[in-house]
Formats: sequence, C-alpha cells, structure tokens
Amino acid sequence: MRGLRQLPAILYMTAAFAFIFLPVAMLVIYSFQNGPLPVPPFKGVSLRWYDALLADRKLMAAMGNSVLVGVLSSLAATMLGFLAAYAMARRPPRRVALAQFFLMAPISVSYLIIALGLLFTFNLVGVGKSLLVVGIGHVVINLPLCFAICYSQLGEHQANVERAAQDLGANDLQALILVTVPMLWPALLASFFIAFTLSWDEFVIAFLLSKYDTTMPVVIWSMLRSGLSPKLNAAGTFVFGISILLVLLVELLLGRKRTS
Repeated sequence: MRGLRQLPAILYMTAAFAFIFLPVAMLVIYSFQNGPLPVPPFKGVSLRWYDALLADRKLMAAMGNSVLVGVLSSLAATMLGFLAAYAMARRPPRRVALAQFFLMAPISVSYLIIALGLLFTFNLVGVGKSLLVVGIGHVVINLPLCFAICYSQLGEHQANVERAAQDLGANDLQALILVTVPMLWPALLASFFIAFTLSWDEFVIAFLLSKYDTTMPVVIWSMLRSGLSPKLNAAGTFVFGISILLVLLVELLLGRKRTS
C-alpha cells in the first residue's frame, strides 16, 4: 500500500526529469551523429563533429573569450562579494539592511534590463562594446550571488578566531588574509565556480555588449541562424559538459563544508 501511495509522486518526478533532461540527452546523442544533420535516423557513432568543432577557429576563439571573461569576472565578483559580506557581517543587521537590499537587487532584475542599462551607460561615457564591458556586466549579475554565499558562511566563530589572532599580535589585514580567508575557502571556491558557470552560459549580456570578439553562446546563436548541424550539437554538448563539471565541483566543495 505504501508503494502505491508513492506511485503518483514517482511518476511525477520521472516525468519532470524526462521533460528537463530529454532535450539535453538528444543534444548529446546527436552530437555523435555520423550524418550531416542532427535528426533521426541515427546513422552511427562518429567523432567527426567534435573534430570539426576543434578545427573551427571562430568557435575556438569564442571559447577562449568565454573562459577569459568567465575567469576574470568570477574572480572580481567573488572578491567583491566576499569583502562586502565580511564588512556587513561585522555590523549590526539593522545598520546594513539597506546596503544588503541594494546589493541583492540585481538578482530580481532581468538580464535584458541590466544589459540595456549598461549599454546606455557605457555609450554615455564613450566606452564602446567589448569583452571588458561584457565582463563588467557579468560581475554585476554574479556579485549578489557571491555575496550571499560568503555572507551565509560568516558567523560569530570566525569573529572569535579573528579576535584571538589579533590578541596574538595580528593586525586586521593579517587576520583577514591568514585566518578568515582560509576558513572560508570552500565558500569562496563555490562562489567562483557558480559565477563562472553563469558567465560561461550567459547570452543576453554578451550579445548586447560585445562587438567583434564574442563569447561561445553568441557564436552558437549566430550559427543557428544558418540551420541545424551536428557541430552545433557538439558545441552545445561541450558547453553543457563544462557547466555540469563546475556544478559537481561546487556540490563537492559545499558538501565538504557541511561535513566539516
């Protein structure tokens, strides 16, 4: 009887996961298609489209741009988020409530609105479209998340350890770098990897704020306008694989943090 009561929930979860992951599974499967089109029937396994992907200079350049923007913007967002979280965690909550509200506000704003606002702002000050502007946009959208992760891990026990280090002769900067940062390294790494994952996949900001040098999602979108190709499936599978790998690393780091 218990199994029968759980059957609707099991069927619902199965349908939900199928709805989410079936398109991804088709993307991955047909990236190995030996034929010229990623449509049935499946004509055998081949790595020819991955070879074509690696031989495509435009795609490889876009991949390098995505890595560059992702790494630099994630480092900036993680550092700024940590510093903001550290400053607010050492103040009474009522004194920093307004600052926290404004810091978390970009989470509730559409990426399209953020991109348009940045585009108008940079045009107003005479700064053209570039990967630098894209990176700044990614810092804007990732900073609140990095702040939230770091802030959630900053507790009174870190403050007590910092005070102990200061009693032993460390100044504020030494206590921050030598005590607080090592204690928070799982949260800092998790913040970086989540920010990189979001930057790696982000399209709207990269599309509106880039010009000649573009990121991987923008190039994939431009290729889609000329029709379907198994090479696009290979590129999408590569992007998806990197994202999944980073998410697994985040889960591993946060799992270790919870265990400790």
